[in-house]
Amino acid sequence: MNMESISKETYIRRRAQLKRDMGSGLLLFLGNDEVGMNYADNTYRFRQDSTFQYFFGLDYAGLAAVIDVDNDAEIVFGNELTIDDIVWTGTQPSLREKAAVVGIDKTLPMSELKNYINKVRGKGQVVHFLPPYRGDHRVWLWELLGVEPAAQPAKASVPFIKAIVSQRNHKDEEELRLIEESVDLSTEMHLAAYRTVRPGIHESEVAAAVEEVACRHGNALAFPTIATVQGQVLHNHGFIHDLKEGDIFLLDAGAETKNHYAGDLSSSMPVGERFTDRQAEAYNIHLRSFWAAVDKLQPGTPFREAHIAAATEIARGMKELGLMKGDPAEAAEIGAYALFFPCGLGHMVGLDVHDMENLGELYVGYAEGQQKSTQFGFKSLRLSRPLEKGFVFTIEPGIYFIPELMDKWEAEGQFRDFICYDKLGPWRNFTGLRNELNYVMTENGARLLGTIKKPMTIEEVYAAKSNPTKQQ
Repeated sequence: MNMESISKETYIRRRAQLKRDMGSGLLLFLGNDEVGMNYADNTYRFRQDSTFQYFFGLDYAGLAAVIDVDNDAEIVFGNELTIDDIVWTGTQPSLREKAAVVGIDKTLPMSELKNYINKVRGKGQVVHFLPPYRGDHRVWLWELLGVEPAAQPAKASVPFIKAIVSQRNHKDEEELRLIEESVDLSTEMHLAAYRTVRPGIHESEVAAAVEEVACRHGNALAFPTIATVQGQVLHNHGFIHDLKEGDIFLLDAGAETKNHYAGDLSSSMPVGERFTDRQAEAYNIHLRSFWAAVDKLQPGTPFREAHIAAATEIARGMKELGLMKGDPAEAAEIGAYALFFPCGLGHMVGLDVHDMENLGELYVGYAEGQQKSTQFGFKSLRLSRPLEKGFVFTIEPGIYFIPELMDKWEAEGQFRDFICYDKLGPWRNFTGLRNELNYVMTENGARLLGTIKKPMTIEEVYAAKSNPTKQQ
């Protein structure tokens, strides 16, 4: 695979822009550390904090950094390796050598971080920090700033969050090349699934074939793989089922580049050679909803309109199947569609597969003044804001038949003017299906990312399953 990287000049430019946007204060960045799975020396795969990675590009554990806007200083804090470290992990560049690669010439021992913070606070500078998502960061912020963990989310700096989001939401050409690399590798993972899925094997065998593709290229997974014949469970990571003739297999899997940019794709396919007639009907309704959403993708168009377009088409299709009634557009606007499509259409993608959601979904996916709905279905819409050049996002409608949800809504009498509850019985065990592709918004419209085609139509799905070699 192509090995692109982010240049030193890009990191320098990102930090300079952040300083201009913030204007004053001390900006605190906490890098991630190793985390033990069951004891300290047996660790999970290290993954750097994405915001730290974006501005400092140092993919090493045990670092922190500050941007002192008032004093125009950028400092990386960390400790040099001891001989014990080197025995176990091998030698590495010095902290100063690491920092120099990303355009920073000042480093200090980690023990100096609190002293530096206290010094600038003593001069009246505001220390800006981000909402923590790890327990060790909560403890660290308590030690550095005296803010108790329970109070940290509310006291995190909103101006800091917004300044970061305004940069990271707009991907430049370097980032797009890396994301496209991850999308292509993700497509290869999905093609492996098409070639592997068949009756008589286990979900774990498909997951192994899919994840082997990323591992073979030296890449990691962007998120835990979903590989299941129980697709009505939206995040089903168990790998506990056998594949049988007549099942639908759903794969949601993606790779990340060595620079940690993510790809995120979903595919649905028959376990046997062909879909049943009922499955094919639902699959084609789903495809109609997919392309209805894509048709709405233009600069300045709120992503919510694409979601509504997909929901309307799903409601129209369910009406054709005799499962809904009434006006499909009205069913979409009031939320009746969500019995069959209970999640959002898509989300931002970048250094995180759900980009920057640790900073707050409202700041990333919603424009200033927009509020998230609390209604079932719409409340899961992660992206709603008008689309801008440089936004990278997913399109992922789905059709799901969730028996527990059907029973709950029927017992509550929800949307009886739209849902034909007496017709749902034969569909209770249908499970679910979805497809997902990644797009970037340009000044002329949305561009599909990836140079390798992922099967979408039924004919393409059948061809991929019958072809034992890689499709290009």
